Parts: sequence; structure tokens; C-alpha cells
Amino acid sequence: MTQPASLPHQTLRVAHVMAGAATGGAELFFERLCTAQAASGLSVLPIIRREPARAARMQAEGAPPTQLRFGGLLDLATRPRLRSALNAFAPRVTVAWMNRAARFTPKGPWVLAGRLGGFYDLSYYKRCDHLIGNTHGLVRWMKQEGWPAHRVHYLPNFATDLAPTPPHRPAGVPEGAPFVLALGRLHTNKAFDVLIRAMRFLPGVWLVICGEGPERTALETLAKQEGVAERVLMLGWSTQPGGLIKACSVLVCPSRHEPLGNVVIEGFSANKPVVAAASQGPTELIRSGENGLLAPKEDAQALAHHIGTVLEDPNLAARLAAAGRADYTHTFAPAPVLAAWQTFLSTVEHA
Repeated sequence: MTQPASLPHQTLRVAHVMAGAATGGAELFFERLCTAQAASGLSVLPIIRREPARAARMQAEGAPPTQLRFGGLLDLATRPRLRSALNAFAPRVTVAWMNRAARFTPKGPWVLAGRLGGFYDLSYYKRCDHLIGNTHGLVRWMKQEGWPAHRVHYLPNFATDLAPTPPHRPAGVPEGAPFVLALGRLHTNKAFDVLIRAMRFLPGVWLVICGEGPERTALETLAKQEGVAERVLMLGWSTQPGGLIKACSVLVCPSRHEPLGNVVIEGFSANKPVVAAASQGPTELIRSGENGLLAPKEDAQALAHHIGTVLEDPNLAARLAAAGRADYTHTFAPAPVLAAWQTFLSTVEHA
């Protein structure tokens, strides 16, 4: 099928529907994408689950959202209100982010695309014309699940360029002491327990975990049991972790399950060496020994060895960081990703 010519920015109208949680990597990227597209000249309508803090951030960045309830089965008001908002805005493309948004978002004169950041239940996306995956692995899986190749699209995430961000060393880490940084929801998938156990093999090194979630108490208990609690700082969630990333000695992604690994891209952006467990997303992003190091999943001693290797070899650290930064500039910076989205939004057609 011949694709139409790309439409100019001023004719493009895109709606993004996000019914996710108050915190999370996908939610933060949704904010970044909406505000960046609005700044680039697209007409953007973000529609979000009611979240005053997110709404205030997006308003301040020039992409004011419409807020709806996106509740459970007894929520009978969101669907008609969502349809009304979409009809009034008249987007060329509507993007439903993750399961809940896909369940609520109706078909219409717009092209409907479901955007997935993980291996979700595809039954939620049966009304969609197209699917978007942010990794090649997700795109392959969607095709294996029966979606036609021309209806599945790879659109990577971008990270904010952290090069000009001033470093922010957290209070509590002694001046001059190396510290490794991990970011993400405190959930078993993120394997912060493995990273805490690795700290036993890294004397004199501090660990800073930036995130919040149901595993906080268990992780704090584990740090005490491992005898490393005095070198582990758990700072809670931050929507602006750039200063911490710029200040850290090594960025670590220990996840036992990680479809992408936004934190890896953020480490690339900040010109920092990255060590990760060899889960799905990091293995797609990292060429071990070239732009980062990959350790076996669930192996605290191996993870510690890789971190220690980077800390002990400044030349290796600089080489890994430089290669990661080059990947960021070429593939994961705002300009190339926004260009890919522009092409998708202006050429995609109804199924």
C-alpha cells in the first residue's frame, strides 16, 4: 500500500490517553512526549486519569491535559466523556497508553493506536488499528501473537538531554565516596533486593535508590540483614532525577524483568557508565563491554563484580559512558524520536 506524504505539523492533531498511576516510567515518558510534541508545533490533547500533580506539570510545560476518572466497572461516565472530548478535538490519531486507556478509548474517525511498554494482554487492544512498541522485542512479540507486520510499529522512548543538568549529590553520602544509583518502582520486578545483596561485596561504596512502592519495608529490612543499611539511602520517588544521575558514579539497572529500561537511556544521556542485569530491555540497549556492562540476572556477586570493575577503572568507565552517549544522540535523543513519531502520525492509516 502506498503511504501518503507526511502532513505538515499544523495539520496534525494527536490525542494521547493515559490512565496510569501517579508515578512510573511510562507515565513520565508520556508527559515528556506530549510536552515535546506540543513544543514542536503539533496540536496535542493529553487526556489523563485525574492526577493534580501531573496536570500541573503538563500545564506548566504547555500541554494542559483533560482529566477524567478512568475508574472500575461502575465508572459509566468516563467513556462518553472521553468520546466527547475526542470528537471535539478531532485528532488524526489517538494513542491509548497501556491497558486501562485502551479499554476505555473508543473507535472513531481517528486512527486508534495502542502504545505498549510491556508484554501486556493484547485483548485490551482489539479495537486498535495499530500497535506501538518501544522495543524491537515487543514488536517481534506482537507479530508472533498474530498482528500483521504493517500494523505494528517500533517507536523508541527518548530521554531528556541531561548533559547540561547540574549534578546533585544526595545528602547523606559522604563527600568523595562513590555511589551507585538505581531508579524505579520498589517492586519485585526491579530486583533492588539483588542490588542490596550486592552491596556486601562493595565496601566503601554507597547505594542510592530513587523510587517508591510496595517493597520499601522488605528492602529496608533486607539492607539491615545484609549489614549494609548505613550505606543504602532510599530517597522516595522523584520526577526530576537528572541531578542525581549526573552525580552518581555508576547507574545500575538490576531488574529481573524489564521490557525496556528507561533508566539505561537516561544513563546514556547523562554520559554515565551503566551496569544492568541481562533482562529483556537492557540486553536490547547494551552491547556489553562497549556501551555498558551486563551481569547475569539474580546474581548479586556478579552484579557487584561488574560495578566494582567500572569503579576501579576510570578509563573503562569513560569509554562505556562515551559510547552510551553516542547511542543516545543517534537514537534516543528527542530529535530522532520526535521525527519518528511525526512520520508515524502523518502517514498511518486505518486498518
